Amino acid sequence: MSRLSSSALLPESFDGSRDDITEQIGFVWDQIKAPLIIPLLRVLVVVCLAMSIMLFIERVYMGVVIVLVKLFGRKPEKRYKWEPIKDDLEMGNSSYPMVLVQIPMYNEKEVYQLSIGAACGLSWPSDRIIIQVLDDSTDSTIKDLVELECQRWASKGINIKYEIRDNRNGYKAGALKEGMKRSYVKHCDYVAIFDADFQPEPDFLWRTIPFLAHNPEIALVQSRWKFVNADECLMTRMQEMSLDYHFTVEQEVGSSTYAFFGFNGTAGVWRIAALNEAGGWKDRTTVEDMDLAVRASLKGWKFVYVGNIKVKNELPSTLKAYRYQQHRWSCGPANLFRKMVVEIIKNKKVNLWKKVHVIYNFFFVRKIVAHIVTFVFYCVVIPTTVLVPEVEIPKWGSVYIPSIITLLNAVGTPRSLHLLVFWILFENVMSLHRTKATFIGLLEAGRVNEWVVTEKLGDALKAKAAVKAPKKPRLRIGERLHLLELGVGAYLFFCACYDVAFGKNHYFIYLYLQAIAFFVVGFGHVGTFVPNS
Repeated sequence: MSRLSSSALLPESFDGSRDDITEQIGFVWDQIKAPLIIPLLRVLVVVCLAMSIMLFIERVYMGVVIVLVKLFGRKPEKRYKWEPIKDDLEMGNSSYPMVLVQIPMYNEKEVYQLSIGAACGLSWPSDRIIIQVLDDSTDSTIKDLVELECQRWASKGINIKYEIRDNRNGYKAGALKEGMKRSYVKHCDYVAIFDADFQPEPDFLWRTIPFLAHNPEIALVQSRWKFVNADECLMTRMQEMSLDYHFTVEQEVGSSTYAFFGFNGTAGVWRIAALNEAGGWKDRTTVEDMDLAVRASLKGWKFVYVGNIKVKNELPSTLKAYRYQQHRWSCGPANLFRKMVVEIIKNKKVNLWKKVHVIYNFFFVRKIVAHIVTFVFYCVVIPTTVLVPEVEIPKWGSVYIPSIITLLNAVGTPRSLHLLVFWILFENVMSLHRTKATFIGLLEAGRVNEWVVTEKLGDALKAKAAVKAPKKPRLRIGERLHLLELGVGAYLFFCACYDVAFGKNHYFIYLYLQAIAFFVVGFGHVGTFVPNS
């Protein structure tokens, strides 16, 4: 067979302009657009519209439930028996349940005093409470400081235990599991868990324990988070909007409908018997708290969310810390869904409604669809339709449904309504990492079990600002540049320019704004920047 020349394979129009790169790219694009790009894009549009409708129905459903809860005043104290635990003259303090308070920490130099002090300040009979500090720190200096702080409180008569281990196996789940093995824990009825930056009010136990003491079917009482640094920067305001919706709507709906809601990993109290029956702490995913909650729910235990009990804590204010946190919070649920979906379906202790709620509402729509559709639809499909005008997106899918979903998300933080546009753009940028993490979790790929502790600054940044530095800190370019965001930003900017020149849908207004948002994050100009000391 004779060897074919390049001129025989390529048409003359292409061969004659092979030196013109622009024309070559244009020719290739025309050749693959009709048979490949258009059909693929149409399929993606249909899939994204279907996911948008699923998300829309979920948001409307939760909105309706919240309105009904507010109208009929279905507070937890009315749905369950609640009355203060009273003194018993004959039994004395033994009438009070024994409470264990666990504080897992890892190199928490900036906040360890706050968390230990708040836990030791909890109002409860001193002989009926044990404070357990689970220190996995690898920095010997910090370990010494934490131990010294525990000794200081012990000298004041506080029953506080300082526990360490010789490895970090299982990370937080491993530390909590190891802490539950201590002999003195056998005498405890309930365990309250606070991460290192959480500061409960002194009456926290008085307000939560009665739910568990008077309702034997309840396994968990979850409180709400209150953010002490929400006003630190624009990024923390954006986080507040997202998390306020989670607590105001998602957690409230799961609790009020007796369906299911996840344990937030902190600021909650567990019945130790329920925790043990569910199999205890497991480190198979990066969301050990959600894992435990799902397993306890499948055993028939109920959870109650009490939104009027708020525990102060700190939002991650650096982009690096927030990205690591979001990777863990997106990858873990997807991986847990993969591991537990069959077990949930086969379970015989819970009814069909709860199974559907856990599988479809809690996992599939909120933890998978919400992440994927946000990035794929708004940052890939819509911009690409500018380049492929043959594919059209109906206005209800590109404008009306997203607008309603956004407004429903914003109800949790009325004070930030004027920041809604910034929140949309920022959430779309973060959806890039959430989508990537979701697929990593579903496929159990590379970083599926990566655990990076969220950095807490406490008052560290204020202290550094108070000290006048003689020289400006040297900035490392690698710490500020994020190539993924810059790449997506460049693509969106190109699509916006193309839409201005040839488009008809006027997407360029949104595309320019979204491109700028990706560039701002890509160049590291978001959040608080803490220079290396």
